[in-house]
Amino acid sequence: MVMETAILSVPVFSTLCNEAFRLRRAIFVHEQKVPEAEEFDADDLNAHHLVAVTAGEVSGTLRVIYAEEHVKIGRVAVAGQWRGQGIAAALIGRAIDLHRGARDNRFYLTAQADKLPLYERFGFVAYGAEFLDGGMPHLAMKNY
Repeated sequence: MVMETAILSVPVFSTLCNEAFRLRRAIFVHEQKVPEAEEFDADDLNAHHLVAVTAGEVSGTLRVIYAEEHVKIGRVAVAGQWRGQGIAAALIGRAIDLHRGARDNRFYLTAQADKLPLYERFGFVAYGAEFLDGGMPHLAMKNY
């Protein structure tokens, strides 16, 4: 049974955003072994943070940053027990809906190489050479 998930825009350092940071630390730093200094950065202070809440708990998160030429989606993370239930797609779709008026609807992200199909569903296309980020292969993707 798929549970209803609320996608909320939350201010940095709010209770829900702090829970999202906890989830990111669990996934990126502990599970995927990304150095903590690379995971959390100054962009978190100015980013727009989205949080997915399922069954009363933070099940996923992402952040949105306004760069000069596009809107950057990043730090997409879903808790292990909620993966495969459409939460990442719901977060991405909501981020695009909320921010499509910025930067002429031009979105950019860097995706872990094994996650390309998720982003391709939203019109993102990979470009350039594969590179390592946090020790994992990534590709740049954009929708323009």
